[in-house]
Amino acid sequence: MAERWQASSTERTLLIVDDDKPFLQRLARAMETRGFTVRTAESVADGLMQLEIASPAFAVVDLRLGGGNGKARRPDARAIVLTGYGNIATAVNAVKLGAVDYLSKPVDADHVVHALLNGDRAVEPPEKPMTPDRIRWEHIQRIYELCNQNVSETARRLNMHRRTLQRILAKRAPK
Repeated sequence: MAERWQASSTERTLLIVDDDKPFLQRLARAMETRGFTVRTAESVADGLMQLEIASPAFAVVDLRLGGGNGKARRPDARAIVLTGYGNIATAVNAVKLGAVDYLSKPVDADHVVHALLNGDRAVEPPEKPMTPDRIRWEHIQRIYELCNQNVSETARRLNMHRRTLQRILAKRAPK
């Protein structure tokens, strides 16, 4: 059985690399409230520049960025991979790249913390999991941001009527 990996408060440095800026900002804020010192990057090149400044103890990286990884800079760093395209092939690729875990977006910050700190121990079901409505809303928001907030393009990609999408976007996020 794997030992619980404990990081001291000085080792709770985290680099998050993701090209989805709204997601990157939300996750960074959430991780800071959980006691991490967070640096962010929107590309692999930016992430490698961040590694030149300081090598973090932890990393959260989007799988679909391309352009290499910084694992050689600090081989003992614990990295997890996030992706919006969850399947077995990408999970295997993440592990080959040196990730200790693989999570599909949208992901809860508590799951990220658990994956970073607990490694390969079993994840307990969350006390308050996201509702299906919340997961749907998060997905729509992500596609909307990727389409540069273009309602017509987002509706086309989600295969829904534009007015329906506008009504969803006008509402508050479900709990």
